[in-house]
Amino acid sequence: MSDVEIWITIIALAFATAATRSSFWLIGHHITIPKKVQEMLRFAPACALAAIIAPDLVLGNTGQLQLGLDNYKLIAGIAATGYYLLRRNMLETIIFGMLFFTVLRIWLQ
Repeated sequence: MSDVEIWITIIALAFATAATRSSFWLIGHHITIPKKVQEMLRFAPACALAAIIAPDLVLGNTGQLQLGLDNYKLIAGIAATGYYLLRRNMLETIIFGMLFFTVLRIWLQ
C-alpha cells in the first residue's frame, strides 16, 4: 500500500468509528431501548473481557488448546478466580493473579 492509501484508510476508519459512537448522542433520545435489552447490556463489558482473556488462558503459543498442568496462565487464572470469589476485590485479584503466575513461572520452569 502506498502512503496515500494508508492515510485514506486511517481517515475512513476514524470517520466510521466517530459516526458509530456519536450516533447514540445524535439519535439516542429518539430511540427507547426495551427494559430487557438494557438489563442484558449490563453484562456486555464482562462478556467482552471474558472473550479477550479466555483464549489467552486456554491456548498455548502454537494456538492449540492447552488444558494441562503445564499451562501456568490457566492455573493462575483459576487461582485468581477463586481469590476473587473469596475476597470480592478486583485490584487485589489482579495483583494476586499476577504474583501467582510469576511464582509459577519462576519456580516451576
